[in-house]
Amino acid sequence: MEISRSSDEQLHVVMFPWFAFGHISPFVQLSNKLSVHGVKVSFFSAPGNISRIKSTLKLTSKAQIIPLQIPQIEGLPPGLDSTSDMTPAMAELLKQALDLMQPQIATLLSQLKPHFVFFDFAQHWLPKLASQLNIKTLEFSVFSAISGAFLMVPARRNNHTIDDMTKPPNGFPETRITSLKEFEARDFLYVFKNFHGNPSVYDRAMECNNSSTAIVIKTCLEMEGPYVDFIKNQFQKPVLLTGPLVPEPPSGELEEKWAKWLDKFPAKSVIFCSFGSETFLSNDQIKELALGLELTGLPFFLVLNIPSNADAETELDRALPEGFMQRVKNKGVVHTGWVQQQLILAHSSVGCYVFHSGYSSIIEGLINDCQLVLLSIRGDQFLNSKLVSADMRAGVEVNRREDDGHFGKEDIMEAVKTVMVDVNKEPGVSILANHKKWREFLLNGEIHNQYIADLAKELKALLLN
Repeated sequence: MEISRSSDEQLHVVMFPWFAFGHISPFVQLSNKLSVHGVKVSFFSAPGNISRIKSTLKLTSKAQIIPLQIPQIEGLPPGLDSTSDMTPAMAELLKQALDLMQPQIATLLSQLKPHFVFFDFAQHWLPKLASQLNIKTLEFSVFSAISGAFLMVPARRNNHTIDDMTKPPNGFPETRITSLKEFEARDFLYVFKNFHGNPSVYDRAMECNNSSTAIVIKTCLEMEGPYVDFIKNQFQKPVLLTGPLVPEPPSGELEEKWAKWLDKFPAKSVIFCSFGSETFLSNDQIKELALGLELTGLPFFLVLNIPSNADAETELDRALPEGFMQRVKNKGVVHTGWVQQQLILAHSSVGCYVFHSGYSSIIEGLINDCQLVLLSIRGDQFLNSKLVSADMRAGVEVNRREDDGHFGKEDIMEAVKTVMVDVNKEPGVSILANHKKWREFLLNGEIHNQYIADLAKELKALLLN
């Protein structure tokens, strides 16, 4: 069935992210920004994610949420609607369930009749399905352009041994990023693995990029121009940019107990250390990180993720060094669970952010004037970290062992010292100056509003093609 179009109707888009909050959040941010430009948004997700989406999606006459039903399959407990509650094995089964949703999606799209669907890396079947309904598709990458350029391009197809993965693909732009460590390269092999006979992440992403009307990336030319050009060249199709989707200033107030604790310390003296909602450290990593923070002599606020099926207190006792909590009780907090991250980063006492190099977290750290200490744990984080430390020269990577990525307490201390203590000598001087430059750029609302205005214009132009 083909959907007829009239050229003067209001632009209507469907947002269909992968069921993980690291993906859902940028789709929500983009929805809010497009709504301001008169674009109507229908947002697809599973029922268990909707209350959290409602807390950030501006539900106006231009935005609605459409619940999807995830099919039941063996090994995937019913009622789990996002990867935050799943083991890695369950997340692979979730992709299998997603592939079974095609008839449901086809029915919804034929009823809604949107002009475009913004979709994610996992729905490789969507462009073909949508084109049969005369709906255009936009593969929206929530990852940095550098990670897409290094990993998810045709030039990688037959070049993905560990040795291959330490080097950029053929034709990769000449930038300061020339190689990866062995442990980083090994981690990337996951994207080429097949589970349960289903397509790999790489195969899904290739099909998405090759079959979509255009590719959309959450970045800007100022930060990642050479990588955007490389992706454009690899896929020979339009590559549109949203800008880095700088978050709105957080609403509400910081929880009183944390505000009181942070208020005790001088401006820009506290280290905030957090690893996102789905990044877990091993006990050895927790121990070395905790001892490294202690060695700095600076006050710190450490947030750790503990699996939901484990007892937080027991796990902390097992992971933290003996006597640690007693030694740091006057100037260290260790917390498990959710915190108001943006409000903590915005607090005047917080001056350093030790974190996993998640792309959204990089932006949050820069706009809140926190010096960045990059401690990547997996996947695209390794490339984000190099973008910030090597290309932008606006943060410092924690030194790691080549083969297994081990870091020790001294590595943590040295990295923090570079941007918090040794600020009058190199590389500290340059890092702080570049950090200031990038912060000013990210806080320039005019530039970022223009990216969204241009995107809205480009969408209208694509409709005429």
